[in-house]
Amino acid sequence: MQVMSRWCSALRPQCTSTTEEEQRERGTLLSSDGANASGDSALTVSGPSAGESAVFEGANHRRSFMRHCIASWAVWPTVATLLLMVVAPAGAGSGAQHRATHEAMLAVVRGGVPGVTTAAADAQGSWSAAAGVGDLRTGKPRSARDRYRVGSITKTFIATVLLQLEAEGELSLDDRVDKWAPGLVEGGGNSGRRISLRQLLNHTSGIFNYSDDGYFARAVLGTGGFFRNRYKTVPLHRLIDLAMQHEPDFPSGTSWNYSNTNYLLAGKVIEEITGRSYGEEIRRRIIDPLRLRATSLPGSRVTVPQPSSRSYSRLGHTATGQLHDVTELNPSIAGPAGEMISNSADLSRFYSALLRGQLLPRKQLAEMTSTVPAWNREGYGLGLTKRVLSCGITVWGHDGRIHGSVSIAAVTSDGRHALAVNFNGDWAAGAARVIEAEFCG
Repeated sequence: MQVMSRWCSALRPQCTSTTEEEQRERGTLLSSDGANASGDSALTVSGPSAGESAVFEGANHRRSFMRHCIASWAVWPTVATLLLMVVAPAGAGSGAQHRATHEAMLAVVRGGVPGVTTAAADAQGSWSAAAGVGDLRTGKPRSARDRYRVGSITKTFIATVLLQLEAEGELSLDDRVDKWAPGLVEGGGNSGRRISLRQLLNHTSGIFNYSDDGYFARAVLGTGGFFRNRYKTVPLHRLIDLAMQHEPDFPSGTSWNYSNTNYLLAGKVIEEITGRSYGEEIRRRIIDPLRLRATSLPGSRVTVPQPSSRSYSRLGHTATGQLHDVTELNPSIAGPAGEMISNSADLSRFYSALLRGQLLPRKQLAEMTSTVPAWNREGYGLGLTKRVLSCGITVWGHDGRIHGSVSIAAVTSDGRHALAVNFNGDWAAGAARVIEAEFCG
């Protein structure tokens, strides 16, 4: 069976039709719940493919599809001009010491990123800047105050809460997952009796990454699946169940592989121990004490609070192809692995406070920064990535990527110099270039 989806930009520079095969069933997890009508005469979409309703719940039918189709760059003759719009740097720390960072931001925009927003904090004070476009339809520039989806940067917050609970004597990082979340990790050769909380936090558990599942990728990351499912709520336990259908990548503790499933389970452990949601614990323990006023856990809320920009994706993990406005989505697809919203100033403040020891006792901070080999020339601690830059400076932080948003935050080991940067286009590279410019000049 084939279905036809049609969406057009409100400016109508072009209209694109795409054809998608119906998703195949995946065992008893999948069952159909009927049509998902948008009510928008400009768009005709099919109902959920067989089984999508078994993962997604509570479809929130919206009427904003007129923004889904963003024409190619060549459609607007003013885009080249818009891309080079720059918001003047602001803050007490603005000046020559951030000139290299500003130049790196402009280079990234010239390379095709719609817009960049950045904030830094160091001994001279705070500094923020933005470059490029926040809204391709209106030409509105990006703002240094923009809020955005931070993706996997959420993991550092989750790890911090678990380490606080350890410091309070509520748990041990060597506790097995089954002690706090019995029965969640089982099936497919998985066992929560063999995996420790520490192994969840440093990605040595071997548990399969649910977002690498083929069905999930088609239903959430691909063009047809995204537009059909973007407003639906995904229960946390169903994402965990999806991972449990796969065998472990390796026996726990014997290797390393980044798995979002680890942090879904970490979030559940927080809830079991405290009796409160992981979001409430993050608010109570981190957001409120640090006065991170731009930081929130949206749950199933599909919008990003203002001030914010639009977010763009090619929905195909390629650097070319048609752009889509993906600003609105239900972040339950990421949950404790990546649902948070923040801005660059808040992230800089958070990572500075963390590495200065304001959130964790010395013992827990030492555990957090104890790394295992990961990626290329990097180490991964407990919700923290260690990077040694080209100039020899070591920084700690995390990357984050979710539809339409790429972020990176970094801070020196003493917590005295921090930077956070965000792109509102998820196909682009170059965030590490901005980090290098800030710390190495």
